[in-house]
Amino acid sequence: MARDMGPVLKKCRSLGIEPAVIGIDKKSNRTFSRAGKKVSEYGLQLREKQKAKFIYGVLEKPFRNNFEKAKKLHYGTTGENMLILLELRLDNVIFRLGYARTRTEARQIVDHKHVLVNGKCVNIPSYKVKVGDVISIKEDAKSSQRYKDILEVTDGRLVPEWLEANHEAFTGSVKEIPTRQQIDVPVDEMLIVELYSK
Repeated sequence: MARDMGPVLKKCRSLGIEPAVIGIDKKSNRTFSRAGKKVSEYGLQLREKQKAKFIYGVLEKPFRNNFEKAKKLHYGTTGENMLILLELRLDNVIFRLGYARTRTEARQIVDHKHVLVNGKCVNIPSYKVKVGDVISIKEDAKSSQRYKDILEVTDGRLVPEWLEANHEAFTGSVKEIPTRQQIDVPVDEMLIVELYSK
């Protein structure tokens, strides 16, 4: 499985993202200075794309595939649809429900076959959940210390309105397709659309 293994806080600084966005509660004291450097239009578009890819932990090819799928959807704008498709990934839903501290950990939990969707084991992090799907952690994994530690960290995190979580039973369900207002990622999706439309 290919993934970005670079230093996370450094990447957050360079892209201008708060570490909390990706689930890390560390603060970086150093600032990333680009003072006096004028960023071109292409540079701004590229940075927004890199931001989105980094936040969701997606590499270029699957990210591009999501963009192509978003163009074919008949509701919403292409940029909004792309973010909605990224939000509906199983690893992201596990993170949003509070059953993982970061999306990277959520991906690992899915990979290790700890997740059931409608009672069936799914180990594909990019699996798209649908409205009405019930997501749960496997019975034998629930009792492990790992999930108790995770809930200690994530219990104060707000579960988005489009999801419903039951932390005692380690289950959650998808109530509706999220709207752009419900997606709290600091990304200007229109710049990504402009970049891919060239």
